[in-house]
Amino acid sequence: MALTTRRRAVATLTAALAGVVAAPAYAGAASRTGGGHTPRPLRQAHAHNDYLHPRPLFDALAHGFTSVEADIFLVDGELLVAHEATELDPARTLASLYLDPLFARVRANHGSVYRGHHRPVQLLIDIKTDGAAAYAELHRQLARYRPMLTTYAHGSVRPGAITPVISGDRAARAPMEAQRVRYAFYDGRLDDLGTAAPASFIPLISTNWTQSFTWQGVGPFPAAERAELRRIADTTHAHGQRLRFWATPDTPGPARDAVWTELLAAGVDHLNTDDLAGLERFLRAARS
Repeated sequence: MALTTRRRAVATLTAALAGVVAAPAYAGAASRTGGGHTPRPLRQAHAHNDYLHPRPLFDALAHGFTSVEADIFLVDGELLVAHEATELDPARTLASLYLDPLFARVRANHGSVYRGHHRPVQLLIDIKTDGAAAYAELHRQLARYRPMLTTYAHGSVRPGAITPVISGDRAARAPMEAQRVRYAFYDGRLDDLGTAAPASFIPLISTNWTQSFTWQGVGPFPAAERAELRRIADTTHAHGQRLRFWATPDTPGPARDAVWTELLAAGVDHLNTDDLAGLERFLRAARS
């Protein structure tokens, strides 16, 4: 796939954002983007079910996370963020919790989520139901934020500050594959490894840890399972894709640290957690 250079993409993004007049909804979000300590971003940190934290998005960014996950439902033409249908709140929309504040932050930081850090931040959007219809509305909404988004157009990928990746209901795949212009990408599974689907469509491979491995961090990591983990990671990277496991141990303690250590050693790109502070401490200690 043809890739725009990072320097050119950042310059283009900054100019585009500067020319956009923010809607009133963005103004409130902008007040929460600046000032205070900005942590060094953590490339492997993924906030699972990010919207369950007291301050969705902002708590993850305060800990340096570079990937956040939001579950959505399509309700009366709006995309609402919740884990279960019983938890839906009309005020908690994808736009108000994520798209508007990200837009404001990228504008404030001249084209980046973290000032001076030009790698895209991943927004993993898990469609809970009505995949095709929810994606159609999502595409319509994302178009309003396209200056900050990584975009696929006619065979080329233009990097942006935010890369939306669509997960969940698999009915979203067909309409996405049919598009010549997209503002989002697709979250693949192990079955997608080595197929004709390119990284320009599936940049991320996600899979359930417990479906491939029995080890939960207690005792030695079985040699055969370690070899399988590295095979999966190497195969993913050979196809220009990134790798994430969900359902890894997430209770604080030595077992979780042991699994995270093996994931880092194998080159897994995103470590999945609900414990923002715990993963930040682990990654910064590992980095040092």
